[in-house]
Amino acid sequence: MIGKLKGIVDSYGEDWLIVDVGGVGYLVTCSTRTLADLAKPGEPAVVFVETVMREDAIRLYGFASEAEKEWFKLLQSVQGVGARVALAILGTLSAADLANAIAMQDKAMVSRAPGVGPKVAGRIVSELRDKVPAIGGDIEFAKLSGDMAETRVVSPARDAVSALVNLGYGQSQAGSAVAAAMKEAGEEAGAETLIRLGLKELAR
Repeated sequence: MIGKLKGIVDSYGEDWLIVDVGGVGYLVTCSTRTLADLAKPGEPAVVFVETVMREDAIRLYGFASEAEKEWFKLLQSVQGVGARVALAILGTLSAADLANAIAMQDKAMVSRAPGVGPKVAGRIVSELRDKVPAIGGDIEFAKLSGDMAETRVVSPARDAVSALVNLGYGQSQAGSAVAAAMKEAGEEAGAETLIRLGLKELAR
């Protein structure tokens, strides 16, 4: 089983790249985000790999980080999500944004990925709410997933994040601020309180 490749990028296409490792070229299927993150042809690259073995083929799926790789495996535990859909999601959302979407039960954010309808997005945020892996090291999930993963995210929190996003803050940034606000004000705090405390957090 191949878990990681370290070599030179030989070439790449719409959803794949070839990594030259000691003269052997490995064809690796990747998300658009991974392709953008990895080095250009002729430059060194480290690719984290998930090897999928089937009766008729062995396919390598590549990722720029361990976080992407873990999400790839986790997403496929949801009914209706195969490798292609998982890659589409990871090509649209970063690991932190995906963690935020699940913590906030924001299926609209997940459904932004090509080929992901409302039903599948709903299953993803629902079924993975309690399954977000507690991975340490160099994998960085949004603060929101750590502070709120064990709680049921209520409407005021979603409303507060939405309000902060409308004010121009990024989804991950707004989610982290609201998570901090909920920690300070309590889970029963209303949207207005969370927005006020969230803005205070963002101003620090």
